Amino acid sequence: MELIKRIEAIIEDPLTARGYSVVRLQFSGANRKVLQIMIERLDDAAINVDDCSIVSRLVSVLLDVQDPIKDPYTLEVSSPGLERPLVKLRDYQRFCGQPVVVTTHQPVNGRKRFQGRLTSNQKEEIKKRKKEAKKK
Repeated sequence: MELIKRIEAIIEDPLTARGYSVVRLQFSGANRKVLQIMIERLDDAAINVDDCSIVSRLVSVLLDVQDPIKDPYTLEVSSPGLERPLVKLRDYQRFCGQPVVVTTHQPVNGRKRFQGRLTSNQKEEIKKRKKEAKKK
């Protein structure tokens, strides 16, 4: 986790200066390491291949200079897509009032997947309204 924070600190300001924000960073793989960077545009326009290419080149240079990852790795840059994850507090604030599907790591009352509308958020807690059952 410390590595992810360091990478985000290296790339966040330069990406913001070019009109992008980081949605999520993931570093995975035991034998073949992969750094996945999910981005969005600050102007809320759709991400396209050119955006991913611009960010990939910029991040490659930044990480080559700072060298936070000692082992060989593959860099992947993508858009959040239709099933955009809510990762940071600002994501929950931005999408308050919207329908969401929440998946937890640990079961809550025997379930890990919940659907509803995001109704409020605080630093450590989110609230949702249950999805109403359709009547026939």
